[in-house]
Amino acid sequence: GSTFICSLCLRLHQSDLTNKENFKCQQKRLQTLTFPSISIHLSHVGACAVFTQQPHDLVVVAGQPVTLPCSIPGYHGIVLWVKDGLALGVNRDVSGYPRYDVVGDHSKGEYHLLIERTELADDALFECQAIQAAIRSRPARLTVLVPPDDPVIIGAPVVSLRAGDPLNLTCHVDNAKPAASIIWIRNGEVLNGAMYSKTLLLDGRRESTVSTLYMSPSNIESGQQISCHASNKAAPNGKEATVTIDIQHLPLVNLTVEPQPVLEGNLVKFHCSAKANPPVTFYRWAKGGNVIKDVSGDTYEVVVDHTFFTEPVSCEVTNILGSTNISRNVDVYFGPRMAAEPQSLQVDLGSDAIFNCAWTGNPSLTIVWMKRGDGVVLSNDNILTLKAVKQEDAGKYVCRAVVPRVGAGEKEVTLTVNGPPTIASTRTQQALYGEKGQIQCHIRSTPPPDRIAWSWKETVLESGTSGRYTVETVTTEGGVISTLTMSNIVPADFQTIYNCTAWNSFGSDTEIIRLKEQGGIIIGVAVGAFLALIVLLGTLGAFCCSHFQRSKCLTHVVILVSDDAHLSSLVCNAVKHPK
Repeated sequence: GSTFICSLCLRLHQSDLTNKENFKCQQKRLQTLTFPSISIHLSHVGACAVFTQQPHDLVVVAGQPVTLPCSIPGYHGIVLWVKDGLALGVNRDVSGYPRYDVVGDHSKGEYHLLIERTELADDALFECQAIQAAIRSRPARLTVLVPPDDPVIIGAPVVSLRAGDPLNLTCHVDNAKPAASIIWIRNGEVLNGAMYSKTLLLDGRRESTVSTLYMSPSNIESGQQISCHASNKAAPNGKEATVTIDIQHLPLVNLTVEPQPVLEGNLVKFHCSAKANPPVTFYRWAKGGNVIKDVSGDTYEVVVDHTFFTEPVSCEVTNILGSTNISRNVDVYFGPRMAAEPQSLQVDLGSDAIFNCAWTGNPSLTIVWMKRGDGVVLSNDNILTLKAVKQEDAGKYVCRAVVPRVGAGEKEVTLTVNGPPTIASTRTQQALYGEKGQIQCHIRSTPPPDRIAWSWKETVLESGTSGRYTVETVTTEGGVISTLTMSNIVPADFQTIYNCTAWNSFGSDTEIIRLKEQGGIIIGVAVGAFLALIVLLGTLGAFCCSHFQRSKCLTHVVILVSDDAHLSSLVCNAVKHPK
């Protein structure tokens, strides 16, 4: 039934308590008192130190002071102010922050945080903590408002624009928190229709605002003043910038050409007249975009050629606002000149062939397309289209242009029609038994073949080596030659049928080639026998002619040579004519 009072409170978590515990309260220089038993009521844990004032959310304009309250009556331990989780100092010592001070009556437990001349860096969460009592205040958000910088209108104080052009005004308002609101005012009235955009700055707090005002030419007058008014919560009265509109005129220019029309090689005079406000500062002449350096006034005289028909002469007149450029072509008479040269074509069989041939000439010219040698007019347009071409459409085509009473010109092109490959090879080719043998496939193809393959029995070979077989392909002026080489010819090679096949995008062609055995010794004997026979026949002929004097000697020789080179028959007839 005893009562114990201690100046310090012991805070315990409920999980640390049992029904009965022994506790000591020890006072300096005093005896230690021990109580056998203290009854702990969980509802009173931590109730010794209590905030009577806590910091609360505040809004302040940058540069103004602010005080965050914190009162803990009867508490005499360490008080700590925390900003965004970072301790500022112990009790009243916040010397690390020159603009910060802890104020209030210490005896009353007042630890108010005074911030002088608030800055954007003070925009944070603040807490007041009683360390020994293990209590902390609720977090308080200090919001620092920043007024916007002075508005800036691009081009101010005077914006000049050309007559007839729309007005675009852009106003920048930077470094505001929150972002500034912008309105445009003319003669006391708010102008609607402006566009706005906001940009968050690198500090993640301030924003810049850009407003663009568009006004049509019919809604603006020279001398008017338009204001950009910016405000936010930190500057409710706002800030303002004003611009004056000045509408000026570029030079109004007229360019005349005399005489017109004119024959190539005659003199022409150009005159450039201009009205401008402000006045004209200089003239510049050009032809086809190239400046004419030796002319500086308002008149230009020149002998014209065909280029003046396609390359306009321009006069550029300038005042302090800018330049006005006006140009004229000269109506020059000249004969046909090619503007776009037609190109020879190689087209697929069945596709369309399109030739383009462009001429310039003045007066108007006539274009004629014909096939060389036919004399038939195919087209009178720049473009000649041949639908679904056939092989017989290949050949030379002529584009001819005529300017009546002035001249004519023509250009020839070639049409090549693509088709499937064709193979021209000897169907029976020879090789020696036991030696290296070759068979060749001669291919003509436009376009060149995409693929060439040799096939025999169950083998297909396009290139490279497979066993005894090697395929090589070479391109020549006459086409493509594919060679199948066989090493160490065996009897079965003479019984095999070889297929040479070539493909391109238009089709394919195949040739069947057989390999025939060539006997080297037999051929040698046959050649020798044939030469001996020629000598024998020569001797017989001489004998016949000498035996029958004043006679006409006629020798008929029939030589039949079979595959084994045997002589089949020999006939020699001598005919004697009467004296």
